[in-house]
Amino acid sequence: MNMELYIGGCAQGKLNYVLKQTGIGRDKVIDAAEISENEMEEVRVINHFHMLIRSLLRQGKDPEDLIKAITAKNRELIIISDEVGNGIVPMEAEEREYRERLGRILCGLAEEAVKVERIICGIGQRIK
Repeated sequence: MNMELYIGGCAQGKLNYVLKQTGIGRDKVIDAAEISENEMEEVRVINHFHMLIRSLLRQGKDPEDLIKAITAKNRELIIISDEVGNGIVPMEAEEREYRERLGRILCGLAEEAVKVERIICGIGQRIK
């Protein structure tokens, strides 16, 4: 598998960094808010991956199973996600579940990925 994972805080330049580093054009990027399950199997870059997980949870779907199926079919996928586990723990149970599930999914993706980078102020820090 040649999947890559890029994480970082909100508005830290993750997408621009990935495009610059990989040479991939914006036409190969899909925003997670607009993606269908079929597109996930063919797209090169999923941006705002954390929003996909939030959406799936709100729809009552199991994001872990869906992501495993997608990464098994799309082995060249690049995933870009905000980090959401830092800071104050939310009072709402739904928000706590979202953060927990996203964190665990990102841990699993990082384990499988050939490359993991954290982007801060548009600068990449190689983790794996």
